[in-house]
Amino acid sequence: MKTLATSLAGVLVLELDEHVDARGRFIETYRESNYAAHGIPARFVQDNFSRSIRGTLRGLHFQAEPHAQGKLVSVSRGEVFDVVVDVQPASPTFGQWLGTTLSAENRRQLWIPPGYAHGFLAVSDEADVAYKVTAEYAREAERAVRWDDPELAIAWPLRGEPLVSPKDARAPLLRDLLRSR
Repeated sequence: MKTLATSLAGVLVLELDEHVDARGRFIETYRESNYAAHGIPARFVQDNFSRSIRGTLRGLHFQAEPHAQGKLVSVSRGEVFDVVVDVQPASPTFGQWLGTTLSAENRRQLWIPPGYAHGFLAVSDEADVAYKVTAEYAREAERAVRWDDPELAIAWPLRGEPLVSPKDARAPLLRDLLRSR
């Protein structure tokens, strides 16, 4: 596994090794000791899965303390443009975002520590996204930031309007979310 640092503290892009032969391919998607050696917590308590059609945009989601989640995100089918936003007011990169392509073909994973909002856009006909989290879902800690917040100015690779849930469409702007804390 190769680890690539990003512009956001603690956020890592992981490139998994692949073994190919006449039968197909094999990829080790998680080994506790390998991830721990790269500073990624070994204790995951919940696995999540979503299937999305092209143009579906999910996010930007996170959970507040004391239920903040770290996420290990991967794509087993298709391709997504995956986005992480720093939502920690005291952070020097607060309000900054990064985007990366995750796909079944590039074998990349994204480690997102607590304190970051996460979302993705399905850019293939269908995309299967799986992620392991470090804290169980807690409705009372659920938070979201609008995917199209003009101050964040995320450069989503959109063709037309995305498919967004009503809940995500009503999410507050980052500055309004901070006022409500």
